[in-house]
Amino acid sequence: MPGVSVRARVEQVYRDESRRILATLIRLLGDFDLAEEALHEAFFVAVERWQQDGVPDNPRTWLVSTGRFKAIDVLRRRARFAASRPLLIAQLEALEQADWSDEDVEDDRLRLIFTCCHPALAADAQVPLTLREVCDLTTEEIARAFLSAPATIAQRIVRAKAKIRDAKIPYQVPSLAELPERLDSVLRVIYLVFNEGYSASVGAQVTREDLTREAIRLGRLLMELLPEPEVMGLLALMLLHESRRMARTSSNGELILLDEQDRHVWDREMIAEGCALVERALGTRRFGPYCLQAAIAAVHAEAPSVDETDWVQIVGLYDVLLQTMPSPVIELNRAAAMSKRDGPLAGLALVEAILARGELLDYHLAHSARAEFCRQLGRVEQAREAYERALELTQQVPERRFIEGRLKELE
Repeated sequence: MPGVSVRARVEQVYRDESRRILATLIRLLGDFDLAEEALHEAFFVAVERWQQDGVPDNPRTWLVSTGRFKAIDVLRRRARFAASRPLLIAQLEALEQADWSDEDVEDDRLRLIFTCCHPALAADAQVPLTLREVCDLTTEEIARAFLSAPATIAQRIVRAKAKIRDAKIPYQVPSLAELPERLDSVLRVIYLVFNEGYSASVGAQVTREDLTREAIRLGRLLMELLPEPEVMGLLALMLLHESRRMARTSSNGELILLDEQDRHVWDREMIAEGCALVERALGTRRFGPYCLQAAIAAVHAEAPSVDETDWVQIVGLYDVLLQTMPSPVIELNRAAAMSKRDGPLAGLALVEAILARGELLDYHLAHSARAEFCRQLGRVEQAREAYERALELTQQVPERRFIEGRLKELE
């Protein structure tokens, strides 16, 4: 039926374009909540109008225009009754006169990221706000990424929106002089978006290609704007990880660990681009954590097999990375590399030391790593206990099936 196909098309446009459309509406309206309302109104109208008139040649432009007119109607209604009528009339006039073109839309998400990462906002609110508004992650997904409570994340987002509105924080990419101090938050945001796509926190799939693709696109935009070593490093890191995406799951969606992946399936063009960016960034001698992580990923990408991987070099890079950016998660990754270099007992000792400090107790990958090392050492009961704890903490369906499979093997 034609109506069904149009509805499916509207849903596809929403998945592919809604965040770009929202970013443009926020720029035009200067109000997050009004833009959200206008976005949903526009898609509601699209379901009816596209069935009658057909899908427009440029759905995104049509939806921005429709959302803008819907927002104008809302402001007109408010202006009739509100005590702050002069302010609403001024906002309405500015919106009616606003000039925009579809060429502006591509950069709107980058503008929105810098707005959400403005230094006037609380540091712990910048990334959650951006993940919510730019990438449409739910507060629950963001909370899992931050190992935090959803209510806490929701409060931060609400406060940040109010701050942007009340302080009239501009919706723009900062000047070149301001960029460096704003860069750390933006890089962290883009990488968190990528990580949620590379290993989805919940759901039936290991990866979310829409998020990894969007993070890489934003990384490219940022590098055009500011070709700094750490920007190159982040883009390289994302490309090198993404190059393995097709090998990370089987044909029926089961998780495949790095050791067992078919390296012939890895995307060699992405690997070449990523390695070239790593070399270029390291050549500046002004590199930081993203460059070092990209260098580790490059060693993996260039190795013909797990056994032929230069684990000595990887452990050495992790040592430098830990000096630059101490983190229990990085320690956990180093423990995995140490187990390849020195055996599972060395890896287990490091993981148990992290857990003994009270760190990563609610991080399922820490317990999975401990279980894996215990399994390799023949410590069946300890492995079972650790796998069961990892299973309690895991919400991604393929990861749960993988852990359940390991538990069955122990039986």
